[in-house]
Amino acid sequence: MTDALTGSAALVLDPHSENDRAVVESLLGDGVTVVLDTLDAQARGLSALVPRPDDDVLDESPRWVHYPWRRTLVRVLGPRGFRRLRLDRNRNKITAEEQDRFGAAKIGVVGLSVGHAVAHTLALEGLCGELRVADFDELELSNLNRIPSTVLDLGESKTDIVARRIAELDPYLSVRVEARGITADTVDDFLDGLDIVVEECDSLDVKVLLREAAKRHRIPVIMETSDRGLLDVERFDLEPDRPIFHGAVGTLSSGALTGLSTRDKAPHVMSILGASDVSARFAASMVEVDRTISTWPQLGSDVALGGATVAAVVRRIVLGQSMPSGRTRVDVDGALDTLGTTESAGDPVDEPAPTTAPTTPTSVVDSMVEAARRAPSGGNVQPWIVTTSDDVVTITLDPLRTTGLDVAHRGSRIALGAAVFNARVAAARAGLTAVPTVVDEGDGRVRVDLTPARRPDTALAPLHEAMMRRSTNRHPGTPTALADEVVRDLCAAAAAEDGSAVVITDRAALSEIGEILAESDRLRYLTTTLHAEMMSELRWPGDDDPDTGIDVATLALDATDLVKLDVARRPDVMRLLADWDTGTALGDDTRDRMATTSAVLVVFAPGTTGRDHVVAGGAVERAWITAELHGLAVHPVSPVFLYASEEHEFDALSPRYAERLRALRHRFLDTAGQPPDKPVGLVLRLSHCAIPAVRSRRRPR
Repeated sequence: MTDALTGSAALVLDPHSENDRAVVESLLGDGVTVVLDTLDAQARGLSALVPRPDDDVLDESPRWVHYPWRRTLVRVLGPRGFRRLRLDRNRNKITAEEQDRFGAAKIGVVGLSVGHAVAHTLALEGLCGELRVADFDELELSNLNRIPSTVLDLGESKTDIVARRIAELDPYLSVRVEARGITADTVDDFLDGLDIVVEECDSLDVKVLLREAAKRHRIPVIMETSDRGLLDVERFDLEPDRPIFHGAVGTLSSGALTGLSTRDKAPHVMSILGASDVSARFAASMVEVDRTISTWPQLGSDVALGGATVAAVVRRIVLGQSMPSGRTRVDVDGALDTLGTTESAGDPVDEPAPTTAPTTPTSVVDSMVEAARRAPSGGNVQPWIVTTSDDVVTITLDPLRTTGLDVAHRGSRIALGAAVFNARVAAARAGLTAVPTVVDEGDGRVRVDLTPARRPDTALAPLHEAMMRRSTNRHPGTPTALADEVVRDLCAAAAAEDGSAVVITDRAALSEIGEILAESDRLRYLTTTLHAEMMSELRWPGDDDPDTGIDVATLALDATDLVKLDVARRPDVMRLLADWDTGTALGDDTRDRMATTSAVLVVFAPGTTGRDHVVAGGAVERAWITAELHGLAVHPVSPVFLYASEEHEFDALSPRYAERLRALRHRFLDTAGQPPDKPVGLVLRLSHCAIPAVRSRRRPR
């Protein structure tokens, strides 16, 4: 075996070498050599990559490459820049770190019909740093139905042809050729140091000989047989005692094949192929060999497919992914026989017809119950049970209606407090005051009894109309500044319910909060449990439970955003982004909406007890209603860290990102001008935009 030299390899010339520089100058001045210099365009392409390559790559010295068989001199980037730019479009089907691992792999290909497609595909994807090819044969015209060569190569060695083609693709890739093919004298030298060998030869003798040697060297063998995409993997690196061909040929050895005729070898060949599994056309053609056809058939498209399937196996083996020994078929014709149509899910529709017709309350208690049902809750889970007895309305927290973000049921208690506030407003409209009694029943359960008293509540009564039309408005808005009076009213509303609030209007601070919330969203997507919960909250047309969760029609997404959401729903995609620690685009929607925000309203609880969070729920709802009275659109933006305070709570939320979430919470409160232990009730985005056409549904009474 030899390294490809002038006959089949490019000559890479470094201008910093005196000898190489002399060769370049000679070629440039000989009047015969064609010169191709697109270095400027290559350099622009390299510098435009994302992320931008390091300066040492950008400043790397370019090279001249001489292709003697083409009488052409080409100027290219240096080896690191060339590889970085040429393989950039692999990312992230192949990550940069994975590409580096492939660059260290040494792979051999034996037999250069199907093997030509395999070798070229491996080089094309950058799946090896050294490629060895072996074949004793020369190109014939009858090969050109499946080998992507030309009549200009007729009579040339198949090894030279593939080496030249790869050199024109990547002059830096090391290619070694064994033009004598694989024999007992060459097999060990060919296999020495390889990580994988791909066997694509016609000779049964060589197939067996190669596997015997691969077992000694503990090298995995891959074979693709083009008929019906038959793919074999033999992991002799993991199972050196494994029988060859998965035991299909018994104890057959290369020595036992010596002297056997083609007829005597035929049963072994058919055992390998699987006589009952080959395509009908292939089997029928075998009957006609030496009668109406000269040899068994192969199609160029089948050979091309073989390059793809072998490359997929190589990727798994080199990366240490699951790739056991075994056999499968990648049968395109079989797949086409089962071709079907895929129905479009369609776009979200307007608010679906309610399951129960709206009712008109006939009593004060009914009005209080109806008002409580309209309260907001995280993910619209409505974590309450409303019951009535005589003139008492009881709203009880249901700890089973919860989510991962609802740490220690703090979010549920906020929702409970909002429902209680709504019931109080309904009572006030009837000229009554509903006095709440909070009872902590333990095990996460909190009960609030509301008893209407015959005295007017003139502060709450005017809020009734706004309370009944209150809604979440996620539309992008116009970032018009808030008047000082509005800011004062919002803070006063929270204070009236024993909470507190800050209104953030500074554009730099809003931008910072946008980045914090966007990163929080990213981490929510990338945390498996939180992602699953978030997707389970969405309600699509035809879902079984439209009276809870968030109707996708309320998300204010256009057609492009809906396609993005379809991708974001997939847990397998999120797992990959988490593995790569990427996915900043997952926060773009929040980041973009924050850019259209007039202000952010942060409502705080008066303390850290469960009762304090119920109180904060009333403060949140009153501030929300006050914002709508001022014509503002309100959109709750719940960061993952909203209700976490203790270290173990961050760990439970997202073990992988707990430290980042702690840092985000501290950063958020610092931006809001608050101490790091301040208990947050809710974060609301305020903007000026149109009233939403669709509202999330509520459970019937």
